Amino acid sequence: MHLAYSIKIFPTQDQQDVLWHLSDRCRLLYNFALQERNEAWRRGAHVRYTDQSKALPNIKDKYPEYRWVYSKVLQMVLRTLDADFRSFLALRRRGRSDAMPPRFKGRNHFFTMQFNQSGFRISSDGRIALSNFFNPVPLSFSIPQLEYGRVKQVSVSERGGEYFLSIIREVQEKPYRDNGLCQAIDLGVTKTATAVNMQGKFFEARTPRPDRHWNPIIDALQSRRDRCKKGSRRWLRLHLAMKKCQRKLSNQIRDYQHKLSRKMVDNTKANTLIIGSLDVKSMAKSSHSTRSLNRSVQNAGYLARFAGLLAYKSRLAGKRVIGISEANTSRMCCACGKQHEMPLSRRFMECDCGNSIGRDRNSAVNIMVRFLSHNATWSGCPGSGPLEGFLGNLRQTCLPIQKMRQAPAGMPHL
Repeated sequence: MHLAYSIKIFPTQDQQDVLWHLSDRCRLLYNFALQERNEAWRRGAHVRYTDQSKALPNIKDKYPEYRWVYSKVLQMVLRTLDADFRSFLALRRRGRSDAMPPRFKGRNHFFTMQFNQSGFRISSDGRIALSNFFNPVPLSFSIPQLEYGRVKQVSVSERGGEYFLSIIREVQEKPYRDNGLCQAIDLGVTKTATAVNMQGKFFEARTPRPDRHWNPIIDALQSRRDRCKKGSRRWLRLHLAMKKCQRKLSNQIRDYQHKLSRKMVDNTKANTLIIGSLDVKSMAKSSHSTRSLNRSVQNAGYLARFAGLLAYKSRLAGKRVIGISEANTSRMCCACGKQHEMPLSRRFMECDCGNSIGRDRNSAVNIMVRFLSHNATWSGCPGSGPLEGFLGNLRQTCLPIQKMRQAPAGMPHL
């Protein structure tokens, strides 16, 4: 398993000049290789990564400035382009005629340099040195003194005038052991997570929603910026202010999600966590989608990123996250299986059978029942299996309904 550590570095002015010179060579290589692929694609031909990588020695002989950059970094530039162009071709094959090729990188773009498996050295005194053939200025930076182990890749990036190192290292995950305990989690926007365990107890984490504070500020700055001439002093000042607010919003959401995912993994006895499989892209295409919903789901990264954080932290703790279909889990009554119209504005379900439960809790119960009914073995006798035990605990804790002996009717298969 690979983990990435993002470390802020503070290069000197000379080191910044070196980084920008090296990044500019990578940017030009990306643009030239992209132009070659575009011309071949228009002719109906196809250029592969191996063809372009074999041409690197000839490029270095013809343009000696490309020798400034470590060879592995140039190869990773071509691999990045290959991945971008493959994504574009995949969209075209799926019928997306409006899909466009990757864009060229402008002169103000800092191209992330990736030192894959070599080209770097981490010393025991807490410093990392990167290969540099541009001038005698050493690219050596101070990093926290940790046990990094086997480092697979080191990347150098720039965001808003600040520089970062991303160190990807290999870690050993704990082996998974099924202890017979499960926890079902329903992800949402209003509540980041609503979980229910085998004892029928619920845990809810309400989203702090810092975007409600920052989005009006970002929208106002963007509106003022768009009224200015692009590239002017006022346009640049407003653009930098808007980007700074966007970074603060993203950092606050990411910090909350890291802390919440760690808390959920550490504070549960269950070794199996079940979450509904989310198709975030299709949510934006739904007829019920709105601008505010798309902004919360897509831009802020509430759902997909939190699921990823929960998955990798569970693997490190010897637990496992299983994704199952969550179709109709919010609309279906968890007691009788009746379908209801549940628009996003309706946060509470009241069924004719007497079931009265919150929308997110109802979905979490349905996810748990769906998983247990298809994956757990039970004989159907009262109290004899995990599904029957879960429903019995649920009746005792929050749902005093007598007819909860089987999985809700109409449950689709996984």
